[in-house]
Amino acid sequence: MKHVINILFTGILSLLAALMTASVATASTPLVSANWLEDNLNNPGLVIIDLRNSIDDGGYETFLEGHIPGAIHSDYGKAGWRVSRDDTPGLLPTESQFQSLARNLGINDNSQIVIVPAGVSSTDFGSSARAYWTFKVFGHENVSILNGGWKNWSKTYPNKIETGAPIAPIEGNFVASFSSDNYIDTDGVEQLISDKTSSFALLDGRTEAQFWGEGKHPRASAAGHIPGSTLIPQSNAYDETDNKIKPVNILAEIYDDVTKGPVVSYCNTGHWAATNWFVLSELLGNKNVRLYDGSMVEWTKDQSRPLVSEKSNLTKIKELLKLG
Repeated sequence: MKHVINILFTGILSLLAALMTASVATASTPLVSANWLEDNLNNPGLVIIDLRNSIDDGGYETFLEGHIPGAIHSDYGKAGWRVSRDDTPGLLPTESQFQSLARNLGINDNSQIVIVPAGVSSTDFGSSARAYWTFKVFGHENVSILNGGWKNWSKTYPNKIETGAPIAPIEGNFVASFSSDNYIDTDGVEQLISDKTSSFALLDGRTEAQFWGEGKHPRASAAGHIPGSTLIPQSNAYDETDNKIKPVNILAEIYDDVTKGPVVSYCNTGHWAATNWFVLSELLGNKNVRLYDGSMVEWTKDQSRPLVSEKSNLTKIKELLKLG
């Protein structure tokens, strides 16, 4: 009898160990490597979403030519990751819209999601950062981005590439639940600006030229930036040599001015801003960062909203000192 009990006890321990190993294998981190993904390709519950689209000169056709085994394609620009409302592009979809999108991709509440950018530029990475943020807003926590994207995968595992159309996924059961923890709209930004006691930092992820009103997005009605903003172009977070996000220690130096307190991240349409949100919230641990999806395009629709488009004398002096 004792022998039987020992066998049962050993079997239970082995089962628990296997379950713990499976849990660790699918543990979610914001960024995963090609090696991690290769090790976990056969894990049940893994959903790999390839976002290639016109931003990276790709789309469904390039996906058919080659993709990670088991991946499904969802065009970032066409599938509904961002929607237009009241003539404002790039907005967050509604709860029901996103739930439908996710379920059609076969996503369940317990799915481990890995988002795959093309891996060719910082703007391309913004697609995956925005999709990642959208999952977080609607309550799906187990999501990661493949650092280096498809380009890095194809170089690392040239013999592990599928071609052609994948098997259509079975409809998932994901239930979207909106949370405003990572989100802010135009009304919210206006309230922050009018509240002189607010400790929120406004972080602009655009180019320096757009920040100072020397250029603008085609859909923006005016040039400049929201008063009180700090400029950190999202491209600063991206290593163009290997098309990956820079190491955390370097990111901490780049974002040092905005890593501690609450932050609103914005750009033109909430795309570039997603990268700054991702870096601050997910990699540097500042969990009080909100993304303003309407950004400058929506902000400038009302001419009464304040803008800054000229450099102050103090800014000019600082620039001269840097040149010296």
